[in-house]
Amino acid sequence: MTSHTIYADRRARLAAQLGAGGIAIIPTAPERSRNRDSDYLYRHDSYFYYLTGFTEPHATLVITAEGETTLFCQPKDLEREIWDGIRLGPDAVPAALGVSRAMSSAELAAQMPKLLENRSTVWYPFAIHAGLEGRVDGWLQSVRARVRYGALCPDQQRDLCSLLDEMRLVKDAHEQDIMRRASAISARAHIRAMQRSAAMLRTGQEVREYHLDAELLHEFRQHGSQYPAYGSIVAGGANACVLHYRADTALIRDGDLVLIDAGCELDGYASDITRTFPANGQFTGPQRALYDLVLASQDAAVAATKAGARFVDPHEATVAVLAQGLLDVGLLDKNKVGNAQDVIANRSYFQFYMHRTGHWLGMDVHDCGSYVEPSQVGQISERKDPLSGELIKDRPSRILQPGMVLTIEPGLYVRPAPGVPEKFHNIGIRIEDDAIVTATGCELITRGVPVKADEIEALMKG
Repeated sequence: MTSHTIYADRRARLAAQLGAGGIAIIPTAPERSRNRDSDYLYRHDSYFYYLTGFTEPHATLVITAEGETTLFCQPKDLEREIWDGIRLGPDAVPAALGVSRAMSSAELAAQMPKLLENRSTVWYPFAIHAGLEGRVDGWLQSVRARVRYGALCPDQQRDLCSLLDEMRLVKDAHEQDIMRRASAISARAHIRAMQRSAAMLRTGQEVREYHLDAELLHEFRQHGSQYPAYGSIVAGGANACVLHYRADTALIRDGDLVLIDAGCELDGYASDITRTFPANGQFTGPQRALYDLVLASQDAAVAATKAGARFVDPHEATVAVLAQGLLDVGLLDKNKVGNAQDVIANRSYFQFYMHRTGHWLGMDVHDCGSYVEPSQVGQISERKDPLSGELIKDRPSRILQPGMVLTIEPGLYVRPAPGVPEKFHNIGIRIEDDAIVTATGCELITRGVPVKADEIEALMKG
């Protein structure tokens, strides 16, 4: 199937869900000013790209329930193209993208009331595009002005995300292939950073977090990635205990652990890998003990990731291993917190592990898609959080299906605190891989970079 056909098929599947008289409006992302005359590097809207494969700004897609598609895009402008690059232009769009017709984005305001007239329901992404709701209201006012002439105005507005999120949640073969390639690039980048860290320390060079960040960026671009999928985390020593730390200027010392959470974006799809490694290539005893515990918890989560399982199952498998492991290594005192079941029930592990074990992955690094099983959304149970005392309402977790893609990323973060053995102070560890759900288990697409401690040490020796 060609990319041309893939996008056309997606638009047709969406059109079939709009209902009689439905019409959908999907804008792309705006350009954003960084400062003065400089803009942030442009990145298209994921929903828009999913339906078009089109990366230019100032574009809007309109789809009717009958499958008619109109793309509004930038007109050809030879003067602006000298400065900003070649535009496809409305005349070339239908053949290039397979849409029914195309018009200049300058005509959007005048054409939308005509397209909305005699429609019953208007769909658009809620709470995504600032000002879009007001623009839709303005277009509908223009339609209402014609009701005395027999025009009908849509009487329903619905959130298009509810349809597109479900479509995007299961990745087709085309998407999976891109994500495998993105993962391979990111794996090579992690290997490069690991080896560079050890090599610099061996030769007595000063190593800072930004040095390793530079290695990541080089490898991403060297292999065709457009940009990082998110701000890379390169955290040396105690900085690894800050979950959303960003690569900065901190010195990486011989004997530190380094946590790198980084992945590239390739052709609109994200990868997301975390590895934790000794800066000098050799784990200390306490570092190895906690690393092996986190890896064992990830192994349990991987085994729990398969079609028919719940999204929450990998997390619960991780927590079960960590709960017992925290007691075994002495980070938790069984005389104070009880056994592993007590640790889980009371969330005593939360001091060292405070995030979930994964998230959806796709065009966005924290991809769209409900974490609640749609067929069971009405089933609600209540529980009191043992730490906050807050009353929490739970709904059944999503049932995994082949083609869903999620991360599996357990961790441990040990900040100095009373009762915490000093040998573990300031150790932060996270291990993250990307998994495509299959009928019998899952395919880990990020294991191009080693994960076992012995393999990491061997990789960093030279």
